[in-house]
Amino acid sequence: MSTRLLFVRAVNVGGCKLPMQEFRELLNELGAGRVQTYIASGNAVVDIDGDADAFDRAVEREMEQRFGWFREVMSRTPDEVRQALDAYPFDVVEPKYSYVVFLAEAPAEENIRIAREIDTGDDQWSVLGREIHLQYAGGAGKANPGIDKSLRRLRVPGTARNLNTVRKMLEMAGE
Repeated sequence: MSTRLLFVRAVNVGGCKLPMQEFRELLNELGAGRVQTYIASGNAVVDIDGDADAFDRAVEREMEQRFGWFREVMSRTPDEVRQALDAYPFDVVEPKYSYVVFLAEAPAEENIRIAREIDTGDDQWSVLGREIHLQYAGGAGKANPGIDKSLRRLRVPGTARNLNTVRKMLEMAGE
């Protein structure tokens, strides 16, 4: 068995309701063990047998079948999440303004170059492999409009979690 940290993109916003009890049941039914969820935003720590990518795709299909909407699932090992956290390149003044965006795959270099053309003001971002490190100067609610436009140009689905959530997920995984 391997431990995976699951991050589901954009749930419990915009009509995509994912009750955590039902999410835990779904994960158990797909064969996950030691299922734990954290806050109602699509975070889970599970133990699985077999291929992690196949498990993630099965979760996506099952959510679509049960709830009628599709959302991407990005998962990582605890070591991968720890490495992403340790690689955070910006000074963390306020952890709730500091994010790791877990991507479905690494963006193409050309898309990164195109995304860099957008002015993001005091908000900063950096791509490292399958993660984006993101620092909001005044919090996500006051983000420079260029940030969303810039990240969309990467053309890779992802989901953001602030450093407090990332640390809690690692703690839940036993790290």
